[in-house]
Amino acid sequence: MRQATTLLSIDTPGQGLFDITRRVTSWVDQQDMAEGLLTLFCRHTSASLLIQENASPEVQVDLLAYFARIAPEDARAYTHDDEGADDMPAHLRTALTGVNLAIPIIDRRLALGTWQSLYLFEHRRRPHRRSIALHLIGA
Repeated sequence: MRQATTLLSIDTPGQGLFDITRRVTSWVDQQDMAEGLLTLFCRHTSASLLIQENASPEVQVDLLAYFARIAPEDARAYTHDDEGADDMPAHLRTALTGVNLAIPIIDRRLALGTWQSLYLFEHRRRPHRRSIALHLIGA
């Protein structure tokens, strides 16, 4: 049994879903483990991680629209607005989606389905540098 860890740095231009699958897969490949469990952890309270469909761009459009409806940028709705109108909605969106993922490694590959990819979900409007911790345990 072995373990490996790293930090991925992701620059985001603003709100949206950013496919990180290739970067994660590349790192996992370098670890040369046949089986195990990969944990991803987003080290922020206003960005999150998702496993989502990778084939239809409309999925991302609909996800962004949905979260805009359920956690709108409305200064009158929140008391916390230290960093602007998108601050508290970003925290709510993170709470609803989560900051960690666990993916099995089977036969040296992420056990993702055909249409699944890994996404960093940036909830803030301005650019950010996000950090994602990866931890792989396996053999």
